[in-house]
Amino acid sequence: MEPPVSPALAKVSAELGRYEHALLNFSARENNGAIELVIELKDRGLGLHTYYAPIHARDIDHPQFPWTLQRYLYDCMHDYLVEMFIRTPQSRDA
Repeated sequence: MEPPVSPALAKVSAELGRYEHALLNFSARENNGAIELVIELKDRGLGLHTYYAPIHARDIDHPQFPWTLQRYLYDCMHDYLVEMFIRTPQSRDA
C-alpha cells in the first residue's frame, strides 16, 4: 500500500496538471520530507537525465503560489534545456 499523499504534494501536483508541453512531462514528488518539481523528456529513449528542483514550503503556502510556480517552472525548464547542450564555445576540447 502506498503512503498517503501530503496536502503540499497534492497542491503542487494539481497545479502542474494545468500544464501540458509538447516535449516535457511535469510532475512532483516527495523526497526526504520536501516537495520536488520533476521535469523529464517525453522521449525517454534519448537517455537524458531527469531534472529535479526543490519547491519551498513557504512558496506552496503563499497565496500567489500558482504564479510563483509558473515562474519557477519556466526558470527550471530553461536550466534543464541549457544542461542538454553537448558542446558550446566554452566547452573544453578533449
